[in-house]
Amino acid sequence: MVTIPRLVIAAPSSGSGKTTVATGLLAAFARRGLAVSGHKVGPDYIDPGYHTLATGRPGRNLDAYMCGPDLIAPLFAHGAQGCDLAVVEGVMGLYDGASGLGELASTAHVAKLLRAPVVLVVDASSQSRSVAALVHGFASWDPEVRIGGVILNKVGSDRHEALLREALEESGVPVLGVLRRAGQLAVPSRHLGLVPVAERRGDAVAAVAAMAGQVLDGCDLEGLLALARSAPPLTGEVWDAAGAVASAEPDGAPRKPDSASAGVRIAVASGAAFTFSYAEHSELLTAAGAEVVPFDPLRDESLPDGTRGLVIGGGFPEVYGPELSANEPLREAVAELAASGAPVAAECAGLLYLARSLDGLPMCGVLDAEGRMSQRLTLGYRDAVALSDNVLAAAGTRMRGHEFHRTVLEPGAGDEPAWGMHRPERRVEGFVRRGVHASYLHTHWAAAPGTARRFVGKCAERTTGTAAGTR
Repeated sequence: MVTIPRLVIAAPSSGSGKTTVATGLLAAFARRGLAVSGHKVGPDYIDPGYHTLATGRPGRNLDAYMCGPDLIAPLFAHGAQGCDLAVVEGVMGLYDGASGLGELASTAHVAKLLRAPVVLVVDASSQSRSVAALVHGFASWDPEVRIGGVILNKVGSDRHEALLREALEESGVPVLGVLRRAGQLAVPSRHLGLVPVAERRGDAVAAVAAMAGQVLDGCDLEGLLALARSAPPLTGEVWDAAGAVASAEPDGAPRKPDSASAGVRIAVASGAAFTFSYAEHSELLTAAGAEVVPFDPLRDESLPDGTRGLVIGGGFPEVYGPELSANEPLREAVAELAASGAPVAAECAGLLYLARSLDGLPMCGVLDAEGRMSQRLTLGYRDAVALSDNVLAAAGTRMRGHEFHRTVLEPGAGDEPAWGMHRPERRVEGFVRRGVHASYLHTHWAAAPGTARRFVGKCAERTTGTAAGTR
């Protein structure tokens, strides 16, 4: 039974101030000496970086589409173990879920799965009495969603605040905070959202501190903590990477990780160019027997010694194209490792890094493809099936994932596609070449822990000699 106090920070729509409030609350309670855990509804990689900075603990994602509803409470309990408080930042508007699938993966859906009270953040900049109708509508739409309070954002003056509070007295939803318009923060954004913490560490620390200051000045922390403590216990198991790997069934009957996998070294790209990763991925690789070693393609000129496999996640290679291209020794090392047949798993930014070029700049040349920036945003959940046996999945394996990019690839010939997409449209996507699996599709391995075990097992098969291109 899990008894962690918890709050879900939601809003009527995007842009209302959820990230400021959620991150500010995390940092404010951490300043008070509480152990606090930050979570984000949906596939967003960037906001959890700010949560991590605020709490000193890994920010976690809760995605009911990719992982399935049954895993939400166990993953939450895993991430929040030992904490005094957990704050879950919502996505989009409170009731906005996966397109065409009702409430699935919405903030409201996750709040119900966690039996957590919701705090509604309302942009009050252009309204007064109407705020009561808006809050009443959201609070009464689904009786299973408990809206326990409202935080008014972008309030203009004392008079404005008084009008809003007077109106909300009729709604029965208490006001637990007021943030003034004059104190709004300017957090840098880019084409895919906020600029990641890893790219602006010093400024990000100051931004989180400022968010905490806003919340401390404008919010009723005692009232919010009391609301969080009113959440009832959660029943069920706490997710565990070792248990998930041991019970996974990628190739038949459940089995424990092979002893040959123990200590196999897997290099994982990190640093400012490759910031998109779910914390559970490294935990699953470790549970499957791997030694996970991070490296920074912007700084390191070789792969870690003894690398047997390579994971390159998402990020912003288009922003760091010149620096990535200039690191020719590492590009050659990656190409040599891939040519040797070693397992390589690349998602989105990793896919672009493995291409011949990106916006005309030479990349690793592992794949016969040219990448370039585009004006079109590709965004949304996907259903996919593996089209052939590869280092991540057996042919026919079904996965759910997410795409989020403003780049396109012009592929050459000779590579097999990685995935057959069947939602929202039918198409093929990605590349499979020898040990390389590269795709735009972001997946969450907690939904298919056999992925980690299969990848580590493929790496363990390469047990002779020192892997190519390592230092």
